[in-house]
Amino acid sequence: MPSLKTLRNRINSVKSTQKITSAMKMVAAAKLRRAQAQAEAARPYAVRMGEMLSALAASEAGNPNANPLLVGNGRARTHLLVAVTADRGLAGAFNGNIAKAVRAEVAALEAQGKVVKIFALGRKGNDSLRRDLKSQISGTKNFVGKKVIGFAEAEAVAEELVRGFKAGEYDVVSMVFNRFHNVMLQRVTEQPLIPAAKPTANDNAPTETMEHNYEVEPDDGTLLDRLLPRNLAVQIYSALLENSAGFYASQMTAMDSATRNAGDMIKRLSLSYNRARQANITKELIEIISGAEAV
Repeated sequence: MPSLKTLRNRINSVKSTQKITSAMKMVAAAKLRRAQAQAEAARPYAVRMGEMLSALAASEAGNPNANPLLVGNGRARTHLLVAVTADRGLAGAFNGNIAKAVRAEVAALEAQGKVVKIFALGRKGNDSLRRDLKSQISGTKNFVGKKVIGFAEAEAVAEELVRGFKAGEYDVVSMVFNRFHNVMLQRVTEQPLIPAAKPTANDNAPTETMEHNYEVEPDDGTLLDRLLPRNLAVQIYSALLENSAGFYASQMTAMDSATRNAGDMIKRLSLSYNRARQANITKELIEIISGAEAV
């Protein structure tokens, strides 16, 4: 059995850890409210913009003069997966779920004979994926040190993706991120970026309602040259906001669980300490009584 001093040191150590995890839980909860509000505010704009371009992509299918960012370049040989993760850990399986989904998608695409590249958007994703997919990581970016991720950062990522697509480095671009649903649930989502996703029929958005005729000025080509890169930035920015809200929710949940586990460990260690202390007291009493009787 460990000595009393060892048990006391262990209890004090766990109590210190419990204070840290409790503080991190409160900080994450405070940041979650703001991050959730930002994600929910940006979501309708990103969804409606994506729906509009999906309808436009469907109408432009088969047009040889259509913008490649909208309908693709006619090839699907090389795929780029944009893995959106957080820059920090201590959030349970939040980052691990993205890495797991990316690995599964890489395996599925390679089984089809595709060439797969990865753009790691977030430090944790880069650290995890480079262990076994280092040769396939073509670019990385993180936001370490930035308190707030702005739209300018998303625009920079979008510009880099457009440059690589126009240079022929890849033919299809998809983004994998955690979509925030509630504090307990963040779903791993794969979203096509290039070409634009085709419209799908469902109960909320029937196919026929997504067919529109747009009148644009000065001309559709000039408009799409500006609109398509901006749409990429909007979708990436929305994913970053969803990811941020999901991260703080996961971290809050993880730190709450860690705090409760630390409390349980303190109870067990305290019980062991009290038993060991009582055993020592009993042993000393027996020695004193035995010594007195011997005299």
